[in-house]
Amino acid sequence: MNKFFITTPIYYINDVPHIGHTCTTIAADVIARLHRQKNDDVFFLTGTDEHGQKVAESAAKANLTPKAFCDSIAPRFEEAWKNLNISNDFFIRTTDSRHEKVVQDFLQKIYDKGDVYKAKYEGWYCIGCEKFLTESELVDGHCGLHPPEQTIWKSEENWFFKLSKYIPQIIKLIENNETNYIFPEGKRLEILSKLKNEEIRDLSISRENVSWGIPTPWDPKQTVYVWFDALINYYSATQFIEGKKDFWPADVHLLAKDILWFHTVIWQGMLLSAELPLPKKTFIHSFYLIDGQKMSKSLGNVISPGQLVDTFGVDGARYLIARSFPAENDSDVGIARFKEKYNADLANNFGNLVSRVSKLAEGLDFSANKTIKVENPSYEEKIDNFKFDEAINDIYSLYIDSANAKLNQETPWKLEKDDPKRIEILSSISKNIVTAAILLRPIMPEACLKIEEIFCGIVKATEKPLFPRIA
Repeated sequence: MNKFFITTPIYYINDVPHIGHTCTTIAADVIARLHRQKNDDVFFLTGTDEHGQKVAESAAKANLTPKAFCDSIAPRFEEAWKNLNISNDFFIRTTDSRHEKVVQDFLQKIYDKGDVYKAKYEGWYCIGCEKFLTESELVDGHCGLHPPEQTIWKSEENWFFKLSKYIPQIIKLIENNETNYIFPEGKRLEILSKLKNEEIRDLSISRENVSWGIPTPWDPKQTVYVWFDALINYYSATQFIEGKKDFWPADVHLLAKDILWFHTVIWQGMLLSAELPLPKKTFIHSFYLIDGQKMSKSLGNVISPGQLVDTFGVDGARYLIARSFPAENDSDVGIARFKEKYNADLANNFGNLVSRVSKLAEGLDFSANKTIKVENPSYEEKIDNFKFDEAINDIYSLYIDSANAKLNQETPWKLEKDDPKRIEILSSISKNIVTAAILLRPIMPEACLKIEEIFCGIVKATEKPLFPRIA
């Protein structure tokens, strides 16, 4: 069996899950399910990032200790993914003592190699991003991703990692077509431009005034920088979960564009220093806009995973996320847009087709459909490259739309129930439906398995719509 290791970012626990987290997690789940369907040995990792200044501040506001606060929020992510039928193999938390041990060992290794030194640093620091900002990252004097008051001038004496030492090597890796790990191409070019045109400073990897963190092995008065801690989760999980050591390096890191730098430069430098293999592919997707605006709690336009499931059902929600996945450009979505797409694609089209054909074919024996072998390399390649919308369009064009066209052209309802021609027409259409269901199973697992059950034996008419129309 081929091994396949895919990760989402570990989500920062100072807030509850929203559609941005949902988008990344469902996309990773679709890929993981596709590879399981191909009989690969899959390890799918997600989890929560639980250390750092922001968590400590959020805990204080809630009148809880940082650990108690994390223990209250982490289950909300686990529950959200369970409700969306996410098939992750492990949910990692950075407060897990096994992860903390790997982080300290990793840090000690690069320290022993001579890649860590102590120095004083002054500069603009974004509390929201938990990182020092370069001049090019400042927008009107503050971080462009967070409110101005979260950008502060900070002066600390910390431990630094010699990131600059590895920049020439990282540039060569990215430029080499065989070792390039950054996708899509636009993100690769963005990183290369920054690496070549800006002075890349060494990375502060400890904090002297943040108590909520992992103690630095050789200097317990300082704690490990939250991002250094968080990135190691991808590796640490393979080290302390039984039977997973052979899964490193990851086949795919999936993440959003706001954490591009950490994953494509800093993480690579850390791994090079620790003399560990680099991840094979890092795919960076864009953002969701909600009705043309950036998602914001103050605007009240945040969409939660629970809201999606309550409105569209589990598979409906998964389908809509896949259809609108912002692979290269920001995707403008909203509940009204989602309703329109759900009704057009699922309620009125695929779901209606299943309902009509199951009623016409009720009592017919379509057991032969159990032997259908589906091979569609183009579809699999598009899914593997996060071109979900294109892949789904192909399935509709090849199987669903053609089945609808044949049904309407051949009008089998006008023929007698035992007419061989009627049976042949419905059998042919059922094969299209089953083929579409097999291919769409990673996106809508429950609905597609139900469709296969309907049309892979003695057909029973659906009692209620698979995808009820939403007003």
